[in-house]
Amino acid sequence: MKPIAWGTLFLLSLIWSTVASGKELSPREIYEQASPAVVMVMGHADGGRKGSGGTGSIIQSDGLVLTNAHVVIEEQTGKPFARLSVFLKPARVTGESKSDLSRMVRARVLTYSQPLDLALLKLDGLAEPLPVVDVSESGLARVGDRVVAIGHPEQGGLWTLTTGVISAEVDNFNGVKGKHVFQTETGINRGNSGGPLLDGEGHMVGVNTAIARVASDGLPIMSISFSLKSSVATQWLREQGLGAAGGEGGKGIRGVNRIDPPDLMDRSTPLVQPQAKPAQPSPSDLSFKPTMKPDMARPAQARPYNLDELISDRAKAEADLDSMMSEMRGRMKGR
Repeated sequence: MKPIAWGTLFLLSLIWSTVASGKELSPREIYEQASPAVVMVMGHADGGRKGSGGTGSIIQSDGLVLTNAHVVIEEQTGKPFARLSVFLKPARVTGESKSDLSRMVRARVLTYSQPLDLALLKLDGLAEPLPVVDVSESGLARVGDRVVAIGHPEQGGLWTLTTGVISAEVDNFNGVKGKHVFQTETGINRGNSGGPLLDGEGHMVGVNTAIARVASDGLPIMSISFSLKSSVATQWLREQGLGAAGGEGGKGIRGVNRIDPPDLMDRSTPLVQPQAKPAQPSPSDLSFKPTMKPDMARPAQARPYNLDELISDRAKAEADLDSMMSEMRGRMKGR
């Protein structure tokens, strides 16, 4: 028997590696598979004077959403925003706020970790199961692997897709023990906070958390962004009462036990759709050390989505609804 050539052995190992790792999807296929389970998250205080926004991933079909804590926690109080709205992806994103942001549902914070910058939300009043993002343990992801991000970047469109690779791995990010991250050159900007970093099979391997913008000497920094490894997120989810992550076939998280921790916010007001024509939002800041401050600067004309105007419009719509409900209760008592 003739010995097998080294070239043949290499080819066989390459074929086996490809089969073992699963099918590599195109960015378009990843987007079509995952984007319906990506949401826009917006929080604001009563009166709409302060707020924040970002991205989240639906990880359970009954409405559990994983995002960054700095998207939903008010910086001054250290507590969840009084009002949380989540916008589900429309069938087609057109760039028109009225249609793109028409699928609004209320949400409440179940639990959060500011050191890890993670928060788990529950969507209220759902009529049917939602699509989910499959969460990977991220253990197989390596430097050089292709990844994509989906989110709502400032001066860009909602449900934007950007592509790149994993650039580095960093343990104990910013001195926080156990906060392990991927560095990536995938385009991530303000508004991508809390959104998914997806591998070539469309599984979430990271939660987009921070970007580096300016060096200590003032020079701009390009293409350096950080995503919390999904293995850290899944461990944190287990500690909150959820089972092992890494669901297959659209199941999101395998072995999940439904949890119902005490509500952190009052969510008695009925669900409403946006009443005004909100300007397109520019969600919250991603910085080298994540911040919860909204962008209060005057928007440039080229900026499609303005978070401040969206928060103001949502607050006005909810104030009008609260006033109408109070008036109706008064009339009923007077009968």
